Amino acid sequence: MTPINAIILFLAGIAAGFVNVNAGGGSFLTIPLLIILGGLPAISANASNRVAVLLQNIIAARNFRRHGFRDIRQGVKLGLSAMAGAVIGSLIAMDIPEDVFRTILSVIMVLALLVILHTSRKKHTESCSEQLRHPLLQIFMFFFIGIYGGFIQAGTGYLVIYSLSIIGGLSLVKTNSLKIIIIAAYLVPSLLVFLLNGEIRWLPALVLAAGTSIGGWFGSTFAIKKGDKWIRVILAAAILAMAAKMVGLF
Repeated sequence: MTPINAIILFLAGIAAGFVNVNAGGGSFLTIPLLIILGGLPAISANASNRVAVLLQNIIAARNFRRHGFRDIRQGVKLGLSAMAGAVIGSLIAMDIPEDVFRTILSVIMVLALLVILHTSRKKHTESCSEQLRHPLLQIFMFFFIGIYGGFIQAGTGYLVIYSLSIIGGLSLVKTNSLKIIIIAAYLVPSLLVFLLNGEIRWLPALVLAAGTSIGGWFGSTFAIKKGDKWIRVILAAAILAMAAKMVGLF
């Protein structure tokens, strides 16, 4: 990886970290860049990207906690369910041929666009609270979200937002404070699976992680200070950018 590529990857990490904390989908940017700029195979890019997302979420979680968002118990409970699924998903990812994985990544990007557009439309008609609705259903759902996240991290944030905010009825700020705990929890066993199989490429992973950590701190600070209204703006911007990307505008 050249110095120029490293700088671009670092800057992309800052943007992805900010977007991930406030909305989701940053990995749709960073995984392709790890392939293009880092020269990684798709499966190694999928694995190495998780180092950056984990560090980003640890930084963001500390920032949320410092500002009074301390519902660790709920996040850990849902995170444990997701962890069980993540092991399954990661093992599946290890057995997928490279060309098949690239095809699956492309299909998932299109499906993710449909999900986040559906989420954006519904959000305006739902009331928000600080108490999670349907907790048993949430545990069940997060097992399957964990399978998806273990298989491919990209787009998991949108699924978490859908589960906690649309179905669970939480505010977006509370949703994001729980989202980063849950994702950080299931990334631990997922990373272990990829690490034991030698798929982590540490240099590009740490360059990206340096960027996402900064982006995660700024993103969590923005979410806390600006609240739901501005998180919706970021979410809408992320959706529009994804839509433009899908139709080939850039």
